[in-house]
Amino acid sequence: MNKRVEVLANVPSLVQRALELILSQMHTAISQRGKFTIALSGGSTPKPLYEAIAKQQLPWDKIHVFWGDERYVPPNHADSNELMARCAWLNHVHIPTNNVHAVPTLSGNPAVDAAKYEEHLQTFFQTTSGEFPSLDVVLLGMGDDAHTASLFPHTAALKVSDRLITVGNKDDNQRITFTYPFINAARNVIFLAAGANKRPALAQVFAPVADDFTYPSRLIKPQGELVWLLDAAAAAELNP
Repeated sequence: MNKRVEVLANVPSLVQRALELILSQMHTAISQRGKFTIALSGGSTPKPLYEAIAKQQLPWDKIHVFWGDERYVPPNHADSNELMARCAWLNHVHIPTNNVHAVPTLSGNPAVDAAKYEEHLQTFFQTTSGEFPSLDVVLLGMGDDAHTASLFPHTAALKVSDRLITVGNKDDNQRITFTYPFINAARNVIFLAAGANKRPALAQVFAPVADDFTYPSRLIKPQGELVWLLDAAAAAELNP
């Protein structure tokens, strides 16, 4: 695993650096493979990043957007990660409808919709059951409990290693999430973490020894490159 940590002065600087990395990987992917695949995260930190991407002149027909996790709510719900990304980015550019691969959340059964999303991914990447395709970029955040995507401490989703997609759970609110082995198949994983409230979790995630099931972000060890982008407040007590 090729891991590096970059500390930026503040959130705007972090967003600008994330934009640079994503555009670089986009250029490489399109030149080498003819398309670029990215999985988005929810939360407040990536919103200005999505707004910045929307202002770029890009080959939208070659860009495919997925979500690393989604709350189990309708796509027009205020808590929807899809809605946030559409409002900040996707509604403002000429990206083909078929290039936006949203998580299904309307069957009434999260397990059914998780299986449906997995089947969609297998069809898109032309893989079979048991194979883990490689997205070009998986964008992740980290909660102050060290969760990432919807992989929360001491939940059943952390033990799923034979599927791409599973059901996550936070305080009995179900979600649909990438599994950690699917994230780890990515060519590039970019974590965005900002704020002093992230310091205790980061200390454990970066510690030589700690429990992966208590600090799930420790499970993210991609076959490609892992980049942690931290603002100065988050990194203040860290020796990565």
